[in-house]
Amino acid sequence: MFFSKSIDPIQIDGYQSYGTATHLYVIGRAIEDEGVNLEKTGFLAAFKNAYKQFKSDELRHTKLRVTLPNNQVFYTTTDAEGYFIVDQEVSGLDQHINEEGWLQITISFDDVQKDVEVVGSNVFYCQMLIPSNTAEYGVISDIDDTILHTGVASLLKWRLIINTIFKNVSSRVPLKGAPELYQKLHLGASGKAANPIFYVSNSPWNLYRYLKFFIQDQNFPKGPILLRDFRTPFEKTPVPEKPHKQKEVRAILNAYPDLKFILIGDSGEHDVDIYLEVAKEYPDQILAVYLRSVKYEKKVLRVKAVLQKYETTPAVLVEKSVFAEDHARKLGLIK
Repeated sequence: MFFSKSIDPIQIDGYQSYGTATHLYVIGRAIEDEGVNLEKTGFLAAFKNAYKQFKSDELRHTKLRVTLPNNQVFYTTTDAEGYFIVDQEVSGLDQHINEEGWLQITISFDDVQKDVEVVGSNVFYCQMLIPSNTAEYGVISDIDDTILHTGVASLLKWRLIINTIFKNVSSRVPLKGAPELYQKLHLGASGKAANPIFYVSNSPWNLYRYLKFFIQDQNFPKGPILLRDFRTPFEKTPVPEKPHKQKEVRAILNAYPDLKFILIGDSGEHDVDIYLEVAKEYPDQILAVYLRSVKYEKKVLRVKAVLQKYETTPAVLVEKSVFAEDHARKLGLIK
């Protein structure tokens, strides 16, 4: 493997993913470290962090070593944008998880030249969730305007741009009552279920650390964070056949065919169409669909009209977290 001399140190970002006792799924990206510091506050720090996150310099066609807790080793190579995937059948993975179902994985550069500085040491970590046997159901949730105020449905997405570029992540506000609702869903009807929470968003992977920090800082349950590649107007790779969110939701349902799910989104974009289509396709797996009402009257009216014609699964437009909480309690999903 060859590294050209780099101005910035190099690192491997391992993303929180999900798998099963016999299916290993590791995803991440090898990039140069741009010095993003999300704990810094102030307008200038927010702008610098946003710039550095989208400036990312990828390490292309770079060989990586992936090591499991039992010292079993796999090798993978990054693609033209620095991303890597290990998607493989492996037995006995559940023997190495913690009480919440997380498998700790080590990732390293397979060969590092002396003139390249690695952040810290050549050891990076990634975690994969294997849902607990005590799980009563899972939750698949959007992020934008579902747990985090973003303004994704605003005209030309101007609110989303301002919030992302000019606001520190520590100053971002969750929707009122959302952390408490998600913790109750995580604990389930028994109060100790460890139900898995999957966060699926159309946000680019460049914002992974930002969103992970927000989820942790605001006391949402830890879960896989599934974002998408940031496409530029000059992107040469083929456009995916299915929208990102639709593809990811189906992949999760297929990964756990014996587990039922709650879908949570908002009324601002296309969640109602995606979720109801999925619910019709997987009627035995979807327990309920909750759509947060955003402050755009035309979008809300459209969602209400769609829901009136839908009868497959309980699907509710909610203005506040407490409404979803009451509904889930009536269904026997939380205490």
